[in-house]
This record gives sequence, C-alpha cells and structure tokens, in this order.
Amino acid sequence: MDQKAIKQLVARAAVDRLVRSGMKLGLGTGSTAIPAVYYIGELMQKGVLQNILAVPTSFQTVIACEQWGIPLYTLNSKEIGGELDLTIDGADEVDPQNRCTKGGGGALLVEKIVAYASKSYAIVVDETKVVEHLGLKFSIPVEVIPEARVPVERALEALGAEVQLREAVRKAGPVITEHANLLLDIRFPAPMDPEELESRINQIPGVVENGLFTRKHPRLFIGHANGSVEQRE
Repeated sequence: MDQKAIKQLVARAAVDRLVRSGMKLGLGTGSTAIPAVYYIGELMQKGVLQNILAVPTSFQTVIACEQWGIPLYTLNSKEIGGELDLTIDGADEVDPQNRCTKGGGGALLVEKIVAYASKSYAIVVDETKVVEHLGLKFSIPVEVIPEARVPVERALEALGAEVQLREAVRKAGPVITEHANLLLDIRFPAPMDPEELESRINQIPGVVENGLFTRKHPRLFIGHANGSVEQRE
C-alpha cells in the first residue's frame, strides 16, 4: 500500500473502533487526521453516526468539517463545557512510550489544548512515524510570540537544541500561526527526556506552547504497508 492508502486505512480503523453517536469529538489536523474527519462525515451522512459535536484544531479541520456537514463547536461552547469524550489526531513522531511530537502543520497550540481536554485520546500514524527517540530526525516546533524570538532562541540553544525559524512556502518570510505567532523548529543531537523538556520549554518567557505531547499517553493506531493496523495502548 502507498502512504496515502495507509493513512486512510488507519484513520478509518480508529474511527470504527472508537467513535460513537452522541460524542463530543476533538478533530485533529494533518494528512492522517483529515481522513478520519472525512470518514466521520461520511458515516454521518449515511446515518451511521448521529449527534456528533466536533471541536476542530485548525482552519484546515474547520473547512473539512464544513465540507461534510459536521457541526462545529469550541471548547467554550455550552454544549461542550470544556471537556471532550475523545480526540483523534495524527503525529509527526511517536516513541515506544506513546509520547508524541506534533505541530508539523503549525496547529500545535490548539491541538494540545484539545487533546489535554479530552477524556480519551487517539493518535493515528503510518509506520514511518514510529521512532525510538523523539526530536532527533523530525523537528519539534515551539510557538513563540514575535517579540520573544531571539531570547527564546538563545534559551533553547542553552538546552542543547539546534534552532531554526520556520520559513513559509509560497509566501515571503516566516510562518505565522493562526494565533499570529512564530514557530521555531528545534532538533537535538542526542536523546533527551521528552517529559522534562516539555515542561522546561514552556517555562521560557515568550513561549506559547511546544510540540511535545507527553502528559497524556494516547491509544495509538499504526498503519503498515502490508495493510494491517497495529493498536498500541
């Protein structure tokens, strides 16, 4: 199977296993999470799923939900009450402890708020996203307010990180997030403690959030090229 087919396969497997009518759902961003959104919309149009209340994590997800007629809410909506039954999202990397890095699509802030507000959390990935150590190959994003860019860069370098300002594609200048902040992408030359690092990065003044997801260990669905889907609790 090619990578696109694997992503569709694993997204559908997670929805079939976890999603039920009447749920308050957090819906993620990216090339593996969006197929789950499409499948939920398809099941709603067929009447298999009903009364789904969805909280999107990005403009990309909002548009996908609008295309399929999935009702949209925020965590502040009285129908949601600040708590979700389940969030389904993708990840950039996942380690053996099911700790993740996210934010390759730039939506890490709302992705983390939604994930940590969920009773249950599921991550869908293809097999290429499974690694032994986070942050060595794929960058970990750090969202910062523009005025703090240089001092945050220096603080991250003091933690041992290689830091690069994320540049936009087909737009001159840096990436601007949906909350008007900048993204610093960081990598490490050697393995580090993800749980400690998530906390230490967020203590740096000017940091809004970072792409390490370690405080809520998800149920993991891994799609393989042979057509199988592995589930890891």
